Amino acid sequence: MFLTPRIERAIVRATELHAGQRRKVNNAPYIVHPYAVAFLLAHYTDNEDVVIAGLLHDVLEDVPGYSAQDLADEFGKHVESIVSEVTEDYTEAEKEDHSLRKHNWKERKEKYLINLSDDSHEALLVATADKIHNLRSLIDDYRICGESAWERLGNKERIFWFYGEATRIISERLDHPLAEELRKTFFEATESTSS
Repeated sequence: MFLTPRIERAIVRATELHAGQRRKVNNAPYIVHPYAVAFLLAHYTDNEDVVIAGLLHDVLEDVPGYSAQDLADEFGKHVESIVSEVTEDYTEAEKEDHSLRKHNWKERKEKYLINLSDDSHEALLVATADKIHNLRSLIDDYRICGESAWERLGNKERIFWFYGEATRIISERLDHPLAEELRKTFFEATESTSS
């Protein structure tokens, strides 16, 4: 996929919306994650809306005051629909203070997995690229921080339960090279973090 004017506009908008946000363990600017997701998607698809959704896949979860309607107004209903499919439900308070998200983590992840079982092909592509990059980041964080990485990432067993279930569902539903990449990355993550 080539850089189109809409994709460039989405790059700018994602950068603006995620300004000041950081990744959990390595404290890198958060925008690195949406860029990586979009880069993965651009390697595997020529669907402009999917690449744009990859760039913006976390804005409804992580940007206080930014709504699905805002996203539809800026990038169209199809992009908004893809992003909404891969978005976990957070309150405005949870968007502003991520520490509030811990109390209902399991229920929220279970709901996400149920939704993943019914997501569109486009949403599955975005979810798969998202999981690949998150797992690669987990591997890198673990290599740098060792067991102390779990202090910021959360409970190791729960994290691998979630990624294992997501990998299983995606593998069952998505016949695509990205799904194979996810399986390989999940295996590498489990192997490289076992102590």
